[in-house]
Amino acid sequence: MPDLLKKSVAHEQQARTAQKRHVAFALMIAMALLAIATGYAQDKYSLKSPGGIAFSDFRGYEDWPVVSSARTVEVLKVIVGNPGMIKAFKAGVPLNGQVFPDGSMIVKLQWKPKKSTDAPFAVDVPDVFKQAFVMEKDSKRFPKTGGWGYAVFNYDSASNKYTADPTSLADCGNTCHTVVKAKDYIFHPYQTR
Repeated sequence: MPDLLKKSVAHEQQARTAQKRHVAFALMIAMALLAIATGYAQDKYSLKSPGGIAFSDFRGYEDWPVVSSARTVEVLKVIVGNPGMIKAFKAGVPLNGQVFPDGSMIVKLQWKPKKSTDAPFAVDVPDVFKQAFVMEKDSKRFPKTGGWGYAVFNYDSASNKYTADPTSLADCGNTCHTVVKAKDYIFHPYQTR
């Protein structure tokens, strides 16, 4: 093989090797950036309340069926239930004198309201999401509170992060909910649609 051809082949091999190094280096940088970004992204489901209730128990709540809604001066609320809770509601619980089965879960999603600027009539709509108030039925874990455990996970829109409310013990909601003890501690019935 002539020397010129050997030099050309060797040069081409060096160029390919250098190109492979550049691609490998670019991939390493991309993976490092992804790892950094992932490290800063919050997994809300890693949170636990001071009372030991894991947000991960409620995974998928964003797609649960609506039970009801409510409004106070400060907050718009949408109450959703897991499939077990909805099944019990549809079977007549608690109005039939039965209680919700263990595994029932309900989440009250709460927004700060604002006046709609789009509707041609006066109506309040959700503005800033504030918190998820959660309840789960587990008679063994929460025997002192009618079987229900309670927790609050606050949301900060500026940081796009959730935090477990430090004052939210497993029985934090029970004080308010004892007034509806006869309804298995649930305020809102499953609304007709």
